[in-house]
Amino acid sequence: MKRILVAISAALFASGTAFAQSTTVVVPGEVRTYVTEQEVPSVTYDGDIVVGSELPSSVEVHTIPSNSDYAYTVVNKKRVIVSQKTHKIIEIVK
Repeated sequence: MKRILVAISAALFASGTAFAQSTTVVVPGEVRTYVTEQEVPSVTYDGDIVVGSELPSSVEVHTIPSNSDYAYTVVNKKRVIVSQKTHKIIEIVK
């Protein structure tokens, strides 16, 4: 019985962790609008530009005056919105 409880607990914990990793962040419209209106040079980066990947600290990001949670940059000619704290890509702006 004890083994079954341990197995169930482990399964529930693992599924909760997986769910937390797939959480989607919704970027406010005014942040997206601000980012699309800014002209900044594109930087070259060898890594993958995908949502969830973290940009290295060597990639300069620009703050968004109206919302300190987000920052942006243009990498490999792709405009991206990142978390100000972690530099993880939240959205690739089309």
